[in-house]
Amino acid sequence: MNRPPSPAPVSPPGVPWSLVLSLGALALVRPLANATGVAEAVGTPWAQVGTTLLVTATWVAAVVVAHVPRPFVTLVCAGVAYGVLAILLGAVLSPLLGEGLQGPLARPVAVLPVLALNAMWGAAAGGVAVAVGATLGRGRARWPGRG
Repeated sequence: MNRPPSPAPVSPPGVPWSLVLSLGALALVRPLANATGVAEAVGTPWAQVGTTLLVTATWVAAVVVAHVPRPFVTLVCAGVAYGVLAILLGAVLSPLLGEGLQGPLARPVAVLPVLALNAMWGAAAGGVAVAVGATLGRGRARWPGRG
């Protein structure tokens, strides 16, 4: 008895998943700076803002330099990937640091807002990347749904 092949998962075309995961993992420097005390040593609000700006600039530069076909979608996905990785990191680190389970997995109602906020961060970075790419003459601006 032959079964028809199951449909392949739908994913946005032109999204380099290895880059998405790499950029999401890069952003883990933010929670790791908190966990290691680096953020506190630098000054917590400034360390967070500075780290966020550096990560965002790196995300934008990566998709522009790599000539990613869909920079906006790619960076939204990177934001969501970071959100997932940060949630998992918090679930692993908090018990190891003797705090018990902390973070969104301890309060599941917080998972969706964390993912949404990081998707918005990716969208903001993606908008900047599209603008930078257009300024550099990399073809027409590519917004979601516009190839």
